[in-house]
Amino acid sequence: MARRRSRARRHVPDGPYEAHIEDLAHDARGIARKDGKVVFITDALPGEDVQYMRHRKRSSFDEGQLESVLRPSPQRVEPGCAHFGLCGGCSLQHLAADAQITFKQAQMLENLRRIGGVEPTELAAPLTGPLWGYRRRARLAVKYVAAKERVLVGFRERGKPYVAVLESCEVLDPAVGKRLLTLAGLIEKLSIRERLPQIEVAVADNAVAMVLRVLEPPSATDLELLEAFSKSENIWFYLQPGGLESVTPLLPQTPELFFRLENYQTDLYFEPTDFIQVNGAINTAMVDQALDWLAPQPQDQVLELFCGLGNFSLPLARRSGHVVGIEGESTLVARAADNARRNAVSNAEFHTADLFSESGDAWAQKRYHKALIDPPRAGAEEVLPVLAGSGIERLVYVSCHPATLARDAGILVKQYGFRLQRAGVMDMFPHTSHVESMALLVRD
Repeated sequence: MARRRSRARRHVPDGPYEAHIEDLAHDARGIARKDGKVVFITDALPGEDVQYMRHRKRSSFDEGQLESVLRPSPQRVEPGCAHFGLCGGCSLQHLAADAQITFKQAQMLENLRRIGGVEPTELAAPLTGPLWGYRRRARLAVKYVAAKERVLVGFRERGKPYVAVLESCEVLDPAVGKRLLTLAGLIEKLSIRERLPQIEVAVADNAVAMVLRVLEPPSATDLELLEAFSKSENIWFYLQPGGLESVTPLLPQTPELFFRLENYQTDLYFEPTDFIQVNGAINTAMVDQALDWLAPQPQDQVLELFCGLGNFSLPLARRSGHVVGIEGESTLVARAADNARRNAVSNAEFHTADLFSESGDAWAQKRYHKALIDPPRAGAEEVLPVLAGSGIERLVYVSCHPATLARDAGILVKQYGFRLQRAGVMDMFPHTSHVESMALLVRD
C-alpha cells in the first residue's frame, strides 16, 4: 500500500511553472527547458511563453500540461472542434494549417538525416487537401455508462482509456461525424448496448458502412431497430460477432462498396474492414503523384509490393506493359485480382507473399524496370535485397512512418547504389502529428 500511495503522489500535478517553448516534439508537444531538464508540454507551440503544470517527473525529462499562454505564437489559431483537448483524435488543431505542413516536413527531413544519413536532392511540394470532414475510415469506441444511463460513441480521451463525451467530430466525414449522438441514441435502445464496444466506419463513394462489433447476438427487436435506422439514415450495418471472417451485412440488399479514381476510369471495390487510405482527396493526389514520379512506359515491367486491393496497381497497369502486385494478406490479393477483372485490366497479376522475409518465390526472381512500395509502419527492410536485385532503375516509396522510410532509404543509397532524388510530405491526417510521405529513389 505504501508503494501505491507514493506512486500516486508523484503524479499529482505541481506548479505552475513558466517556460519558453523552443520546438515541437514528434508527437506535437512543445519542448522547453527548465532547470537544465527538457520538459514536454502538451498544446504549447514554438516561440510561446507559457505557464504549465508539471504532471510527471522523470530522471531525464518532465511532462507538463499547458495552463495558460503568456505570449502566443502568431501561428496559434482557434481549434475548429469544440472537443479539442479532451478528445485524443487530434493534437494540432491549435496550429495554423501551413505551419502543420512545415512541422511535418521538418519531421521527415530530420529523420532522413539522422536515421538514414541521407537528404533528398529535391524537396517536393506537399500534397494537401480538405482540412475538415476528410476522414472516411475510423474505428469508434462505444461505451454504455450505467451511472448516466447513456451511450458514448467516439474516440477516447487524450491519454486516457475513457471514451470522450462527443457531440460531433469535425474531421470525420460529415455522414458520420455529425451523427455521433444519433448513433448513440440508437445503441441506447438495444438490448446489447453493454456488449457492443466498437464500430468500424467505412465511407465509400456510394454508401456509408458501419461494422458493429457484437459480443452477443442482437435480439429480434434489436435487428428491427437497426434495420429501421439503416433505411432512415442510409447507413448500412454489418455485424461482427467474432473475427474478421464473421463480418456479415445486416440486410441482403447492402450495396457493394467502392471508390473511384477518376483519372484512370477505375473503381476500387472493397469490404468495410479492408484497408483503404483514410483521406480520399489525398489518396487521389497521391496516386497521381506516384505515377508522375515513377513515369511508367508502355514497355515497362513494374513491381508493386504491399499492393493491397489495387489502389496503385490498376492505375499503373493502365500506363505500363505489365504489373506484378504482391501483398501479404490473401483476402486483399483476391480483392485486387477481382478489381482488375471488374475494370478490364488484363496486364496485372497478384500474388500472396510474406514481405518481411527474403523471398525465393518466382516473382522475386524476375527482372523489372520500376517498382512502387507502400509498406506499413514497420517499413520494408527485409525485402530491400529483392528490390535491389530486380534491376529496377526507379523506385517510389510511399511511407506512413518517417523513421522507417529514413532507415530504408539509407540502406538503398549506401548499400545498393540508389540516389534519393525527391521526397515530400502528404497531409493524409490534418490536425494530427502523423507524417505520411513519398520518396523517389533512382539508380543511374
